[in-house]
Amino acid sequence: MTDRGNKKRLVGTVLSDRMDKTAVVLVNRLTKHRTYKKFIRKRAKYMAHDPRNACRIGDKVRIIESRPLSKRKRWQVIEILERSKIVEGA
Repeated sequence: MTDRGNKKRLVGTVLSDRMDKTAVVLVNRLTKHRTYKKFIRKRAKYMAHDPRNACRIGDKVRIIESRPLSKRKRWQVIEILERSKIVEGA
């Protein structure tokens, strides 16, 4: 079996879990500006495949890069790091 290289892994927060087997994950990053050397906050939303529908809004999850699963889904949820404290419907 051949290794296909290192896949990117990101940690983010689940924003939405309404879709079937899909979670929308918000990833926040700190990057340094090339010229001014100032740290800038950047964020991006990723559609991630969640085959067991285990993710809930507010959960902290780790996602990994994968092959395209649909038009916008190129990531998979590999583990839930921390469950949210938010109780829905309360």
